[in-house]
Amino acid sequence: MSRVAFDIPAEIAFQLGADDRQAGIALRMMAAVKLFELGRLSAGAAAALAGVPQPLFLARLADYGVAALDLSADELAHDLANA
Repeated sequence: MSRVAFDIPAEIAFQLGADDRQAGIALRMMAAVKLFELGRLSAGAAAALAGVPQPLFLARLADYGVAALDLSADELAHDLANA
């Protein structure tokens, strides 16, 4: 497993959750959500990065304004026709 560490100002840590541990958890989740949104990570890989089970990760996406599924209207119609 790789480890990434960086310093953040105390004010930022406070805004993200008051203590270092909580700020780290928040930053991991935000990074995972953004990488998932950009299509750089699958839902499973993003959940692993965030340190949470995949169903919880998918449920939390709405908290960040990110859709769990990104289907075009044509893809949605195709899926509905085949359901």
